Amino acid sequence: MKAIVRTKYGAPEVLKLEEIEKPIIKENEILIKVHATSVTPMDYRVRSGKVPLWPISKILIGFWKPKQKILGTEVSGEVVEIGNAVKKFKIGDKVFGTGENVYAEYFIATEKNKLELMPDSMSFEQGASVYFGFISAIHFLKRIANIQRGQRILINGASGGVGVFAVQLANQFGAEVTGVCSSKNVDLVRSLGAKRVIDYTKADFTKEKNQKYDLIFDIVGKSSFSKCRKLMTKNGIYLNIIPSFKLFIQMLWTSKLGKKKVITGIAEAGENLTLLKDLVESNKLQIIIDKVYPLEKVADAHAYAEKGHKVGSVVITLDHL
Repeated sequence: MKAIVRTKYGAPEVLKLEEIEKPIIKENEILIKVHATSVTPMDYRVRSGKVPLWPISKILIGFWKPKQKILGTEVSGEVVEIGNAVKKFKIGDKVFGTGENVYAEYFIATEKNKLELMPDSMSFEQGASVYFGFISAIHFLKRIANIQRGQRILINGASGGVGVFAVQLANQFGAEVTGVCSSKNVDLVRSLGAKRVIDYTKADFTKEKNQKYDLIFDIVGKSSFSKCRKLMTKNGIYLNIIPSFKLFIQMLWTSKLGKKKVITGIAEAGENLTLLKDLVESNKLQIIIDKVYPLEKVADAHAYAEKGHKVGSVVITLDHL
């Protein structure tokens, strides 16, 4: 089978299309034919080796060279083989969610993987572009911050892979949303449910003087608690999804002192994939795809996504193989 393999850290060009052996499943495993995958921030950070929380994170992924040769986490595809012990899926099921080593024609999963049956209305490209953004948004907004109707929230990075879902979810939860994005995405962010939109090329939201927010959700990691503190209500929460040692220290001391809180960390799926499926089936969630690349152009896809200006998701398709 064809797969994208890398043997070292570096620029997108380290990703090479190669022919490797098709995996063989065990009795508790599932073989899935990949139709589409994506480029998430974690994919290109792991590819380059420039991951948050260095050096702890580097020990996990490989200090001098990568432990994992095939990247890819978000995926959509079709079940083509099942082991005798598998009960949840059957051959022919179309699934979406997350896996490992999915930059390939086939990958192996188990019933413990975060995979769900695709709604009939969902394309493979859409199925491969929702997991990371939605799960991150719902985890921090609902599970961590417990966003409430009537609260005011500012979302920095409102047009990116997480931001497009954060704006929609915050709006559905009844919050008043202010989105921060570039000029070309102002209309999109407003159409997703933002009441106010700040064009960061024209104004610095941290210098606002007459606004207060219950939640400040920094998805791109380009602000700081110290700069945002004056914009927060007395019980305000500063959420930043790009963890650092500094943020963890701030999270610790704000949990003990004062009423304004800093929260960071890594999102967990929980039962949220089922909620995602329900929202898609009921047409309550827009899925935004910026560009679609064929598998052999994965280096170009990484280079584009890594610039930090993508709108929604960047998808890699394998249907042409």
